[in-house]
Order: sequence, then C-alpha cells, then structure tokens
Amino acid sequence: MSTLSPTPRSVVTRLLARADAEGFAVPAFNYSDIWDFLGIIDAAEELRAPVFLSSNQWVVTHIGIELCGAFGRAAMRKAEVPLIHHLDHSTRVEICRAAVDNGYPSVMIDASMQPLEENIRLVRGVVEYAHAQEVMVEGEVGRIKGMGMEGEYAGEDFLARVDEVARFVEETGVDSLAVGIGTAHGFYQGKPEIHFDRLREIDAAVTTPLVLHGGTGIPEEDIRRGVREGIAKVNVGTIIHCTYMNTVRAELERRGPNAYTLDVMAPARAAVREEVKKWIRVCMADGKA
Repeated sequence: MSTLSPTPRSVVTRLLARADAEGFAVPAFNYSDIWDFLGIIDAAEELRAPVFLSSNQWVVTHIGIELCGAFGRAAMRKAEVPLIHHLDHSTRVEICRAAVDNGYPSVMIDASMQPLEENIRLVRGVVEYAHAQEVMVEGEVGRIKGMGMEGEYAGEDFLARVDEVARFVEETGVDSLAVGIGTAHGFYQGKPEIHFDRLREIDAAVTTPLVLHGGTGIPEEDIRRGVREGIAKVNVGTIIHCTYMNTVRAELERRGPNAYTLDVMAPARAAVREEVKKWIRVCMADGKA
C-alpha cells in the first residue's frame, strides 16, 4: 500500500515537520542502480524507518528517468514503511519536470552556484510546476563544498546568509532547504568544521525544514547536534556507493573469473543494508515509520 497517495507533497512535508518536532531526521540515501536501491529499502523495512531514496542527475541520465521513476513507484507502492523517491541535486529544470512527470514525489533543483536572483527564478519555476502535481521541492542556499553532482566548490564563501535564506524561502515557496554550513560532498580531510551558530540563526529565521548535505564522515555527535539545531533531513551518498563498489570488488576478487551476477550482487546489497542501518540509527529514525 502506498504511503504517498493521494497527496504526496502533504505527506512528505508532514513527515519532515514531524521529524523536526520529535527530534529525529529523515535520512536520504543516494543509490546508483537497483542493488543498492534494494539494500536501502531492506534496511528501512528492518528498522521501521522512513527514508528518502535519492537518484542524482547522473543516475537518471544514465539509467533513464522513466526506468528510475518506474521502480521508484513500484517500491513506494509495495513498501511497508514511508519511502520517498527523490531527485537529488538536479541543476536542470527539465530533469526536475521529467521527474515530476514520472512519479517522483520529491525533487531538488540546485541553482546554488547561480547568483541569488537567478537561483530564486529557477527554483520558483520548478515549484510552480511541481506543486501543481502535489510534488515537493527542495532548494539550496549557500554552497556544499567538495565535488558533487552539481559541480565542484572549493571557495571560502560557502556559508548561507540568513537574510538570503529568508528571502529565498519567501519568494520561492520551497518545501525544504539545503543550507551551506560547512559540510562537504565526499570524504572529509580532518574533522568537518560545521557552523552550528549559522544553522541556529537560519532555523530561527524560517520555518521551512532544513537539510544537511554531505553526511558521510560527519561524526555521530555532530549529526545529532545538527538535528537538535533544526536539521530535519540528512543526505548520505559517498559512503553508500563506496560500500557498494568495494563489496563488489572484493567479491569479484574472491570468486575469480566467471562469477555469477547474483553471487556478487547479493553480498553488495547486504553490505549496503548494514551501512544504511547505521545511518538510520545515527539520525534516530529507527522505529519512526
């Protein structure tokens, strides 16, 4: 039975509001294909946790938005816990529109590399299109450092400004917002320096649920502190695909030439499941379905 019908946007926004009120975060996990996709679902159902299943711009470009949308719809319809199929870090409006048309209940349009006015204009256009079909929209203000699907950022001006966040929320009508507070895509060099003071200021300025990107490598205590300071959704990507591919590599080496597909991919699915379970617990989302 689908948890997202007939009004996906209202269901997802209520879930994020509940997470914020109850002191947990809904984790969002990036998948690359069907095997890690299934591993994420396995973990969510085992721990009775709501999760976002996120496909980034590269994934939907290479697999195809129609296929991604189809197995997303099938998973949400079959699942016993709230699963939200999400388009992550799309820099292209047309991909967001295609995701909406193919059954995604949540999309992210990331125009954070653009000047604020252009960011607002692009996000507002996606919001208008998505809200007409009851699909929620995530935007971004500030920068997520490192190399991500939306490009590379290594500058110093990465922090989201409170006044810009307030203006962005008011003028776009976004349902959730990723904010630049010092997190980064990929593995961190040293301990992440997260600006919790800025997070508190932003949380006090807007009621829109806030999203933490670049979860991989952030210590558990900092994730949980972020949740206390207003984070309602935590994105985790790098450790998922690294766990997946490292397991595939190890299984291929162990089994040698001519290994059967399922003999390799079943352990990779299981390894993803165990990694996802760790993050669900870090986000305190276990048992929240």
